[in-house]
Amino acid sequence: MKISYTAVTDVGCKRKGNEDSYFVNPDQRLFVVADGMGGHAAGEIASQVAVQSINEFVAMTGGDEEITWPFGVDESMSLTGNRLKTAVRYANNKVLDRMKESAEYEGMATTVVAALVENSTANLAHVGDSRAYLYRQSQLSQLTNDHSWVNEQIQSGLISPEQARTHPLRNVVTRALGGRPDLEVDMLVHEAQEGDLLLLCSDGLTSMVPDDEIARVVRECEGVEEVAHRLVAEANARGGEDNITVVLLQFES
Repeated sequence: MKISYTAVTDVGCKRKGNEDSYFVNPDQRLFVVADGMGGHAAGEIASQVAVQSINEFVAMTGGDEEITWPFGVDESMSLTGNRLKTAVRYANNKVLDRMKESAEYEGMATTVVAALVENSTANLAHVGDSRAYLYRQSQLSQLTNDHSWVNEQIQSGLISPEQARTHPLRNVVTRALGGRPDLEVDMLVHEAQEGDLLLLCSDGLTSMVPDDEIARVVRECEGVEEVAHRLVAEANARGGEDNITVVLLQFES
C-alpha cells in the first residue's frame, strides 16, 4: 500500500524555542514525533537524540546484516514490531547517555510516538502523551493512551476529560525516554485500509484543539499537506501555548 505523508513543526505562540522533533524516513517507512522536556536547550536535545536514534536502529536492522539485539526479541510480535520497540528502547539509552555529558542535560526527557509500516500494517510505538490518531470514514479515534497524570485521574474517574484540559498538572507525564533504563514501550498494530489517515502529533496540538475540531479540519481539507498546515494554524489560533508537531500518513492502494 502506498503512503502519502507530510510533516510540520511550529514553535507556537508562547515558547521561544521548539523542543519538538520529528523524523521521516520514507525508505524504511518510519515516521516519528518526539516532544522534549528539560531546562535550557535540554528538551530540544532529548527529542533530537530520540528521533535520530530510533531512525539509526531501524535503518541498521532494515537490511540483511546480522546485528546484536540489545534487549532480545519478543516472540509475540512481528520482526517489524520488534525493530520499532527495540529502536525506542535503544533511543532511551542514548538519551540517558547524553544526560551524563553535561549538568545542563540533567533531568531531560522526551515523549515519542512512532509508526513503522510494512505493507499495509502500521506498527505503532508510544511513550508519553504525544498521540496517534486514526481518521477513517469521517470518524477520528485516538489509538494511543496517554502516559500522563491527568489521564490516570480520568481512568480512575476522579476528573473528567474536560477538567483535564485545564488542570494545572495536565503537562505531567508518567513515562518518558530519559526517565529510567527499563523503559516500558506501548505497542499496537493497525491494519490500514485504503483512505485511512494516520496522525502522529505532540500535545501542542491536542492541548489546544479538541478531537472533534481535529476531525472537522480533516473533513474540510484535501490532501495531507493542507490538513497538516490547517491543524497547526488552528492550534495557534487557539493560543498556541506549546510547540506543535504534526506528521500525517495517508494510505492509498
